[in-house]
This record gives sequence, structure tokens and C-alpha cells, in this order.
Amino acid sequence: MPELYDVITMGRIGVDLYPLQTGLPLARVDTFGKFLGGSPTNVAVAAARLGRRTAVVTRTGRDAFGEYLHQQLREFGVDDRWVTPVDAYPTPVTFCEIFPPDDFPLYFYRRPKAPDLEIHTSELDLHAIRSARVFWMTGTGLCAEPSRSATLAALHARDRSGITVFDLDWRPMFWDAGSATPTARYREALARATVAVGNLDECEIATGEREPYAAARALIAAGAELAVVKQGPKGVLAVHHDGTVAEVPPLPVEVVNGLGAGDAFGGALCHGLLAGWETARVMRYANAAGAIVASRLACSPAMPFPYEVEAALTAGAVTPRPAGATP
Repeated sequence: MPELYDVITMGRIGVDLYPLQTGLPLARVDTFGKFLGGSPTNVAVAAARLGRRTAVVTRTGRDAFGEYLHQQLREFGVDDRWVTPVDAYPTPVTFCEIFPPDDFPLYFYRRPKAPDLEIHTSELDLHAIRSARVFWMTGTGLCAEPSRSATLAALHARDRSGITVFDLDWRPMFWDAGSATPTARYREALARATVAVGNLDECEIATGEREPYAAARALIAAGAELAVVKQGPKGVLAVHHDGTVAEVPPLPVEVVNGLGAGDAFGGALCHGLLAGWETARVMRYANAAGAIVASRLACSPAMPFPYEVEAALTAGAVTPRPAGATP
């Protein structure tokens, strides 16, 4: 009998090079840490940390950074069988600057093209994708061919079965000026998704609506059964097509690096939905997971374990982890 995955994610992967000195521009930074990166990949890591069986569908360069990413995926317990090499393009690298509490500019090196945009429909294990309890895809996967066709093929294979999450993931620098409008591509994907997740900027691209409740209603009208609108310091709004509404404030946290918070939120969202929790509980849990990662420097190794999330929820705030401590 084929193996069943709790979560399969599809899309971006790369190496994150984060400054080990905060509050400095890159020109003045001397030391960096190297980490597994890429939003859907980190969502798989986050869900694995919470005890879920996960895999990622993506591609790397055939190079040392690609080998590093395979090693990291295995160490984090994420199945890498569908992570394949591309000879023509190098593994992407991303730098960031760290200016807490809310300024974390990113610098993507994905030229001439990122390998994760070279996912072909013919290479997909559509049976595994169809069978996964959660399938997670992103807006970036729609920005170029052949990834766009492969992503849509995966959504068609799902046929709205199980939990199919569309992370709106709007990254304008990845879209060519001459390509079809992102809104049209997003609409096509929303018609096949059961859950839509995005911040206000991403919701506006997908629906034309920026007011949170209007955006949530527009996402549902486009096909989603559950719309999750992230509002930054105002917390998160979740609206279900059955009329259920949950608006959850953020958990207090001293921010170190906010870049991985959304990925931790995503992994915890998958975990809570799989557990069958009511909507407000899922949002509180996901908020707490995101806040924990925001209190730490890295993304992938910062993903919390269940006991850490429960402790934060019990305390009502995130307690910074002592320097040098390990989970």
C-alpha cells in the first residue's frame, strides 16, 4: 500500500544566508549563518516538527548548495524523494538584513532562473499528491513555466480533495512584466483550493480587496472554503464559508527576525486543520508558532516543537530562548 503523507508542499527552496549581526546593513556585516530556506519548504519543516509526515516537491541546482539542502531536509525529517537536480541553474541564495522589530529586507539571487521553477508536470507523482491529507502550493509557483503548468496540474489532480492550501505568497520580483496578470493566475488556482492564506498585500493581488473582511469574502467567493487573512500587528482573521469567523490577536513577542514566522504559521495551520480543531484554536496555535520563530534568528531550525507552542499559549507570550540553547 502506498505511503500516505500528512503534508506535501510544492515550490520554492534555497539557501538562506542570514547575518549573525543584527541592526547592520549587509555592507557592514562580516559573519553569516547558512540555513535551509524557501517558504513551502519551511512549511514542510514546521509541520514535521509538529509530528507530521511531510515531503516537498521542488528542485535544486546540481551543486554543493543543493547537496546541503538535501542534508538539511533529511535532518529535519522531511522526505526529499521529489527534490531533483537541474543542471542548467544554480541553487538560489537569499540574503536578508535584520532590523528588528519590523524591517527585514530580502535579496533574492535566483537568476537566470531558479531550479524550483523548472518543475515539470511529467515528473510529478500525482498519485502521492492526490493522496496527501494536505497539499500546499504557492503563488510563486505560478509565476513562470513549466512550474505554472505543473502547479495547476497538481491542483487538478487534487480535485479539491482533502485540504488543498493556496499560500498567496506574492513576490513581485519573480514575475516578468510581460507575463499574464498575477490576478488571473491566482484566480485559476483559487478555484481549485480549499484554503487560501495571505497577508493584506497578497489578498489585494488575488482579489482586489484590501479590507480584511472584504478580502476574506472575496477569497471564499473565488473558491476557498476557508480564508485566512494575516494582518500583522492586528493578528489574523479566519472566515469559513459556513459563516464561522475567528479573529485572533498576535501573541506578545520580542522580535528578532520576522522572516520565518509565516512559514511556522503555515506548518501549524496544517497541523491544526489535520487535528480537526475548531477554527479559533487553529489560529491561536498557528499565531503562537509564528511568534516563536519571530523570536529567533533563523527560519528552518527555529521551527517550534509542540511543547514549545503549548508553553507559549499557556504563558500568553513568547519567552526568548537563551542564547546557545537547543530545543
